[in-house]
Amino acid sequence: MNEKISNTRKIRDFILKSLVWLSAVIICLLLLGMLCFILIKGLPHISLKLLTTKPSLLNDTAGILPNLLNTLYIIMITLLIVLPLGVGSAVYLNEYAKNKKAVQLIELATETLAGIPSIIYGLVGMLIFVQFCSLGTSLLAGAFTLVIMTLPTIIRTTQESLKTVPDSYREGSLGLGAGKWYMIRTAVLPSAIDGIVTGCILSVGRIVGESAALLFTAGMANEILNPVQAVSKGGAGSTLTVSMYMYAKERGDFDTAFAIAAILLILTLLLNISAKFTAKLLKRGDKQ
Repeated sequence: MNEKISNTRKIRDFILKSLVWLSAVIICLLLLGMLCFILIKGLPHISLKLLTTKPSLLNDTAGILPNLLNTLYIIMITLLIVLPLGVGSAVYLNEYAKNKKAVQLIELATETLAGIPSIIYGLVGMLIFVQFCSLGTSLLAGAFTLVIMTLPTIIRTTQESLKTVPDSYREGSLGLGAGKWYMIRTAVLPSAIDGIVTGCILSVGRIVGESAALLFTAGMANEILNPVQAVSKGGAGSTLTVSMYMYAKERGDFDTAFAIAAILLILTLLLNISAKFTAKLLKRGDKQ
């Protein structure tokens, strides 16, 4: 009887493991196929002229330099605002907040906000930042809208990472006479750096891939802006994703659209590698 049960369990475990491995292989193949398709279609159309000029409807030329710069501006402005807010909120909820019901309510709110479609954020951003705050259609209004969009992701990933830090780290630091903030800064946050970096990577991915919200807030201008204009009122501009939509949908130029898609993949990869490298440097500095 026991042998029958044992054999049945072995067969069941084998089937489950096979299904898991099959699912993983299918997902990897789909991802690899999509990446290869985009790169094969896009890389041949990437040129120095495409990267260093701006588009012109009169001359019927394509160029993405303004869109590339606008994307970098949007990423930097959004991260400079959302990282302190998100990490600070997560630290407060996990380390300082005493009212458990309030914490649960805030966690429910952040999870709900994380699932709201981006087009709704775009409409809200247009009403609040563009019209009510009188920022106009600008990169600054678009960045503020993306801050609201990515804030729940930063808060939840950081909070879950803080929960994985053993209490012995906190007790040991406090037992040695450290204050609470010193304990958080030197013991808790360095141990949770992986979760913070994960949240940063997820946020960058959403920022880079966002188009619906930016259509309502950042606009579709293709003028080259300097950093001062990018953070000023009225500094409108389209990002790479908005530009890709315009080339594919409005102009029917799928070659340029695929080139932009390939550039987006490469840009996202470089940003993720930079985030991982920064996390390693921070860990190394904390150990020293």
